[in-house]
Amino acid sequence: MTNAKQTTVLITGANKGLGLEAARRLGEEGWLVFLGSRDERRGRAAADQLTAAGANVVLVPLDVASDTSVADALRLVREHTDRLDVLINNAGTPGHFVAPADATADEIHGVYDTNVYGPIRVTHAFLPLLQAADNPRVVMVSSAGGSFSVVTDPQQPVSTMHELAYSSSKAALNMVTVRYAQALPHIKFNVATPGEVANRTFAATDMNNHTGQLTVTEGTDSILGLATLDADGPTGIFVDRLGPVGW
Repeated sequence: MTNAKQTTVLITGANKGLGLEAARRLGEEGWLVFLGSRDERRGRAAADQLTAAGANVVLVPLDVASDTSVADALRLVREHTDRLDVLINNAGTPGHFVAPADATADEIHGVYDTNVYGPIRVTHAFLPLLQAADNPRVVMVSSAGGSFSVVTDPQQPVSTMHELAYSSSKAALNMVTVRYAQALPHIKFNVATPGEVANRTFAATDMNNHTGQLTVTEGTDSILGLATLDADGPTGIFVDRLGPVGW
């Protein structure tokens, strides 16, 4: 079991990109990192990499689109701790960026299963461990593409990315987060986007074929900021690395 002073965090989709970088940074701070990964082989490689650098990491095989996998992950985490200080719902999928005229319900459903239902599955399962923490925090990794104020701004590149699945799933995730924050005020529920809305930039990751202008470390600044909020920090907010983002 973890000691009483060690901060614990579960990060979904943490075998690469933003999730892995968040795990690395929090591991360097001495946190116990539960590294969630759908692909166990890649997850093991990522966990071994962080462990070799001195981090305290536990690999958690976790497919957020599977109820069974989430239940198994909860059992594994319970073997190591009786509380969870921070949950970072990072796992996500871009879908296929199908044009609205060609998008089908099946296309939308596949993206929602990971980007919306996934965070709900994981959050619901881990609520008892979060409620056992003194200052529990949940960070939802969203996107400026889920912001109505950004998507309707013709100066923003995302305004001309005509697709339905990804942007609407992130908008739904934003609303889900606000409703959690309102209903569960003892847990901080906040949304992070890994970019700079004012500068119309985003982080370079596999999801965008590394075309982003920000480094993956810069992309995790907003995530780390919310993960490390103190007890009097805000809840129900949407931020990037520069500050608040309009809904």
